[in-house]
Amino acid sequence: MPTEIPRQAMPQDESAAYISPEQLQVGLFIHLDLNWMDHPFPFGSFKLKSDEQIKTIKNLGLKQIRYSPEKSDCPPAEAATQALEPAAVSAAAPIEIDPAIAAEMAAKRQRQLEQERRRALLAECTKAFSSAAGTVRKLNREVHSNPKDSVTAATVLVGTMLDTLLTDNDIAIHLMNDKALGDDLYFHSLNTTVLGMMLAREMNFSRAQIEKLALASLLHDCGKVEVPDRILLKTEPLNRAEKSLYEQHCQWGVDTARRAGLDAETQLIIAQHHEHCDGSGYPKQLGIDSIHPLARILAVVNTYDNHCNKINPATSLTPHEGLSLMFAQQKPKFDPAAMNMLIRSLGVYPPGTLVQLSNEYYGLVVAVNASRPLKPQVLVYDPSIPAEQAMVLDLERHPDLNISKALKASQLARPVLSYLNPRKRMTYYFSPSEPQA
Repeated sequence: MPTEIPRQAMPQDESAAYISPEQLQVGLFIHLDLNWMDHPFPFGSFKLKSDEQIKTIKNLGLKQIRYSPEKSDCPPAEAATQALEPAAVSAAAPIEIDPAIAAEMAAKRQRQLEQERRRALLAECTKAFSSAAGTVRKLNREVHSNPKDSVTAATVLVGTMLDTLLTDNDIAIHLMNDKALGDDLYFHSLNTTVLGMMLAREMNFSRAQIEKLALASLLHDCGKVEVPDRILLKTEPLNRAEKSLYEQHCQWGVDTARRAGLDAETQLIIAQHHEHCDGSGYPKQLGIDSIHPLARILAVVNTYDNHCNKINPATSLTPHEGLSLMFAQQKPKFDPAAMNMLIRSLGVYPPGTLVQLSNEYYGLVVAVNASRPLKPQVLVYDPSIPAEQAMVLDLERHPDLNISKALKASQLARPVLSYLNPRKRMTYYFSPSEPQA
């Protein structure tokens, strides 16, 4: 059974009581039954932490305030002999607005404008992603019949991506909407390309080297077209004969790259994308010193995306689980520099991770700034705000908030899942990030 969300995050709280503003004190968990834009706080339900917050609430002009006894650290300042009945919000509207409140409300309106600008930037990123996805889909469909023209189109795409990636800006990795997903192989190759290019950039590889990695990433699985679907789509462990046939996709990919006219270095990266630094990979069981540095990056991002996007989405790991598994149990397989950079760039809670914040609200990580991964952007579940206008908090701008823990979808109630809309498949794209405020 799913673990239900705390009462404070629900629209109604049957255990809540009502107190007057004079009874407020630090430690009470309160609910402001107002429209989000009618008060200056980031959330409508929270625990009071300072006298300044109490002063601000008193200046809102509310006659009575709802609070949750079971979420509070103390009783109200004066014990009420009888629970007050809720009053109409319209009757509580302040006649005069305190200057401090007005300033805080103006700041909140500014944050709302930032939200709108962030949505516009995401729309541009989504447009670029859709264009890239179309190119990748065509590449995978035509690379065997028309390899040279397909690689020419891929080179143009990679050049466009590099122009965005190699700006002076920080780079943000965004979680894309999965409505259009369906061609899993195509989106896997695009995911590995995006993540691999990001790692190579952060590891200070040159533009020419990143271009080779990107082309190899786009084509690294093209040899799978020779592998029967009964093997590709099999969810049980492969037997020895099936495994041997499957592993040949590395060489078949190299053959395609050669026919397309790609250079020997790019072919080598494709050949080695399943080699592991501890010698446990294939096809040649190479050690770290024999694996091309760019192939080591591709091996890391390829494994990560395979963990998060399995053939059966129900068996996929969450991004947090995938990263944790690689670090805790598979670390010897990967180049330490590439593995550490993946963690540093995506953070402990990569895009797509369901989380609980330190104020007990639930959210979905939707973007990570590669230079500030511990402070991602989180779409927050708040039933007082319509889902289509859901608040995205940049935790970099809220130093009092942090992520408490990662969650699985099964731990959340249906209304929360419907609101946050976690992706069945994780698909990423990047854009220059917003400058810090």
